Amino acid sequence: MAFLVYCAGLVRSTMNIVILSRNANLYSTRRLVEEGEKRNHLVEVIDPLKCDLIIEREKPTIFYRDRLLDYVDAVIPRIGASVTFFGCAVVRQFEMMNVFTTVTSDAIIRSRDKLRSFQRLSKAGIGMPKTVFTNYSRDVEEVIARVGGTPVIIKLLEGTQGLGVVLAETKNAAESVLEAFNGLQARALIQEYIAEAKGSDLRALIVDGQVVGAMKRRAVEGEFRSNLHRGGSADYIKLSESELKLAIKAARALKLPVCGVDMLQSNRGPLLLEVNSTPGLEGIEGATQKNIAKAIITFIERNNKL
Repeated sequence: MAFLVYCAGLVRSTMNIVILSRNANLYSTRRLVEEGEKRNHLVEVIDPLKCDLIIEREKPTIFYRDRLLDYVDAVIPRIGASVTFFGCAVVRQFEMMNVFTTVTSDAIIRSRDKLRSFQRLSKAGIGMPKTVFTNYSRDVEEVIARVGGTPVIIKLLEGTQGLGVVLAETKNAAESVLEAFNGLQARALIQEYIAEAKGSDLRALIVDGQVVGAMKRRAVEGEFRSNLHRGGSADYIKLSESELKLAIKAARALKLPVCGVDMLQSNRGPLLLEVNSTPGLEGIEGATQKNIAKAIITFIERNNKL
């Protein structure tokens, strides 16, 4: 349970905060630990895959190594895409225990399903590149025509950090990629290629429903994906009013109080690219020189119920 410490005449609520992460040495995890401890909280990194969920009437609990996690006040999920199912089950168990979480299990699952999230975002009236989802259609020419012709972007429904994203510059290339994905029974989206973006995109970091930092990411020479994990670079950028509105609206539509919203700058205004429920902090803190980790900790403090 949370308790109070007295420091220089001030009273500060100290919490037990758990970061669900498989690697305590990752930059984002380390920064959250650092900022939490600076504010006198007790911060613990726990591997969600090593948790046992005890599901029983009235008192659901979590057993981790040699103890019950019945003392936790808040959870920060840092769950990789490869462990979404069990990781979200752990987050859901904490929710059943009435523990505050910066991102809910349902919101993580929604954001990880590209088709589902695009459908919700479209209903919310958010601009995005023209997108087609087809159930293994063999009429590739018609599908390409519906997004404005080649080149097109082909994306696996589940993929992060630029993995499973292909630029098909010709009809034959698109057909080959789709046939390969179909052969693997891997469902994919076909999306309009925004040429004027020139291999760059914007990321807005949302905390508590507000943009706390933004950067422009640029792809390396010969690459169309601007992900920093793929060698891209990033610089601070001040978002336009329309870009700010799109980022905040997208986060609200997916019910993600903490997330990264990726956008493209197009001739018809900003277009949503993707919403990431567990955005990395290294690139955004480096580009903006802003303390994003502290913003996440203070968000938890505002929501802490003594």
